[in-house]
Amino acid sequence: MPPFKDEHILIIAPGSQTTLAQLGLPESFTPARLHIPSRMFPAEKRGEWEPYKVREKKADKKPESNGVNGSDERARLDTEMGDATTNGARLNGNSNPNEPDEEQSYEEDPLSDEGAVYPMRKGRVEDWSCFLALLTHVYNTLSPPFHTPILLISQPTWTAQDHENLTHFFFEKFKTPAFCVMDSALAVSYAYGLSTATVIDVGFEKVDVTAISDFIAHDVGRGVAIARCGGEGMTQRLLELLGPKGFTRDMCEQLKKSPICEILAQGSAMPGSTEVTGQDVTNPAAAASTGADGSGPGQRNNAAALGEAPRGPGIDTAVGEDGNDDIMKEDEEGVLDVASIVASGKTSEFLARKEREKAEKAAAKKVAADAAATAKTARLPNSRRERNTFVLEERRPNEEMADDLRNENGKRDAEAETQDGGDQKRQKTPETVPETPIDNTVAAEDAEATRRQQEKFTRKEERRKLRQGQPDSRDLVRREIEVGIERFMAGSGGTLDAIADAVHRTILSVEEVGKRGELWDSLVILGNGSKVRGFKDALLATISNKYLISPSSATIFTSELPSNISTPLATGANTPQPQPHGASHLAGGSHVNPLLLAATTASNPSLHPPTSIVSQKEQQNSHSSHGQTPTSIKIAKIPEYFPEWKDVGYDEAAFLGAQVAAKVLFVVDQGLSKGFMTRVEYNELGPQGIHETSF
Repeated sequence: MPPFKDEHILIIAPGSQTTLAQLGLPESFTPARLHIPSRMFPAEKRGEWEPYKVREKKADKKPESNGVNGSDERARLDTEMGDATTNGARLNGNSNPNEPDEEQSYEEDPLSDEGAVYPMRKGRVEDWSCFLALLTHVYNTLSPPFHTPILLISQPTWTAQDHENLTHFFFEKFKTPAFCVMDSALAVSYAYGLSTATVIDVGFEKVDVTAISDFIAHDVGRGVAIARCGGEGMTQRLLELLGPKGFTRDMCEQLKKSPICEILAQGSAMPGSTEVTGQDVTNPAAAASTGADGSGPGQRNNAAALGEAPRGPGIDTAVGEDGNDDIMKEDEEGVLDVASIVASGKTSEFLARKEREKAEKAAAKKVAADAAATAKTARLPNSRRERNTFVLEERRPNEEMADDLRNENGKRDAEAETQDGGDQKRQKTPETVPETPIDNTVAAEDAEATRRQQEKFTRKEERRKLRQGQPDSRDLVRREIEVGIERFMAGSGGTLDAIADAVHRTILSVEEVGKRGELWDSLVILGNGSKVRGFKDALLATISNKYLISPSSATIFTSELPSNISTPLATGANTPQPQPHGASHLAGGSHVNPLLLAATTASNPSLHPPTSIVSQKEQQNSHSSHGQTPTSIKIAKIPEYFPEWKDVGYDEAAFLGAQVAAKVLFVVDQGLSKGFMTRVEYNELGPQGIHETSF
């Protein structure tokens, strides 16, 4: 078949809250250009859907005339024509003569969410009519050409029947020449360039955990749609904590997205919750030198360790004694001549001056200490502040915005009328018009044209923001809200533990034991729900605390492992005879715990038995690594060869992987490896043929 062009490839990634789409592949892959809310609104006709909320437009009331004659004339005409109007209304079928003949006007409100229907919940399609209408709206918005292949990113919860329904819809509705469905976790592995990885996708209301081995997604043991662990679960947790204080769901959602909301690792102390005493000191040497409670990170918890007072003996130190300040000062100034002071008769004046100087020094010292404390509080990080503030944005009511718009239009009309009136007055002047006003008129016309272009650009930008669900900054009201330590508890309530357990079960479900270590070392945490500050680090710490074992602890049973030299046989010979490894331990009765063998060989590869003398039976019962519990857990390295993705982050990396796959399938491979389904194959096999395509 003829090759496809990069600018004709269409990629659609449906989500529970936002649908990503893009027409064409740029030279350097970029984030999705189109973000559409995954919602539709019921239309007047049953079974049809609208992309935006349609509401009745309120028309401006026309000012009535205050003239007496005009009012009397209207009243007289109404009295005379009353019977004729009533008869005419009856003849025309209109039973209500007071009903206006003008049709009601409607307008779209792209920002309103009232009455919206979200067809996808927790990754599952619950309303197929609404979901197909959403896909149609996305397709019509991009308006692709006829010869356009389509790549659709599927959710892990979609069944084989769902794939067939979508295949039938795209081929029958849009007459696409080629179509393929790609798993979202597999797309993430394409984006990161990893053939083996564990993908943890944190979505809106759920979390999906998938093990990818050699670019194959393992369906057995896959953690699909783990409830109450996504972004909405963290919002509901904040609402439980802050709801009694007057917070709403929208306030908690904005708090979760703000920089002050942070998820601390397990075991971290909340700011202002505990006081560190001398009994908690585990390393006296570190406490004496730096003020830390012990050796290692996270031990600088007291005031001395944070720099409020220097350590060491002497004046003004944490371990020194106060009270000798005046004596030291006097020693530095020199020896006082007491005899001359007494002889002069000004002893009282001298003592008063000394007291005054002492009080001034104490006041200056106190001011400096207060200033240092204030500056130190301002420099404290968010994790050490007991209270902090964030900016809350609220949308103004539609009526208020409509009033402001009418006022702006009224002012603009008044200015235009004033300008027209001035021009007419200048035209009535009998004097000859000089050439200078003509130049001013031309300049005014240029300025008016520039203003119109700016207004046109502004309206275009506003329409773009409205299309993507972004309100105009002029329609928002901002105010600061102060929050306590509840902002650190968004991930509490067992969210991190549930995700860690799902990761452990998913990796243990992989049949290839040798791949489990690589899966533990290639964790990919992404999704818009993982954008909360500190979420990824806290999740990694939770997984490590629950399932990671130290590599040194894997060698504690080394003495129990056999050597390659067996014990002497009961033959009467004085010298032991070397025998194969399997002959003395598998054929005999002294077996070794395979878990101990696996734990030791994982950190000491030199202890593996020679492969040349291991029988087939031994290979079936041996372990190449410790597959039950990992000895290392790491997060996969983020790719650095896509500069456009560095600023926005890789939380939507599935769309990046879809771009890479679309380039390979539609342009490079062109169907040789059966990566997509063509129109001819659809006509022959039907929608069931989508299962024969593979990556």
